[in-house]
Amino acid sequence: MNARHQTGNARLWDRIFRIVAMIPTGKVATYGQIAEAAGLSRQARLVGYALHSLGHDTELPWHRVINAQGRSSLDDPSGAAALQRALLEQEGVVFGATGRVDLHRFRADLSPKFDRPPL
Repeated sequence: MNARHQTGNARLWDRIFRIVAMIPTGKVATYGQIAEAAGLSRQARLVGYALHSLGHDTELPWHRVINAQGRSSLDDPSGAAALQRALLEQEGVVFGATGRVDLHRFRADLSPKFDRPPL
């Protein structure tokens, strides 16, 4: 049994994963932004826990999730932060000299899109 089922958060994590899957190539989203879009206001850490539970073979674009300062929150001894940066750079995301992503330029718009009813 994986950590996802042990925590009892499977439904919440599924909501988080659906939002992460919506982040377009070449864009990023913050943990807090994902929590907000999933209806989990002020639960950014829960987003981190959910993403941490993913296996190495996941197709979910986990690498598009960064912190509110525009940086990776992953520790680099594992090499995960370097991998995250490399994957983002392959998608065209630019890191500044301080290692930050310009959120004004690269932040994904995760606001709900509602179709207007026909007139």
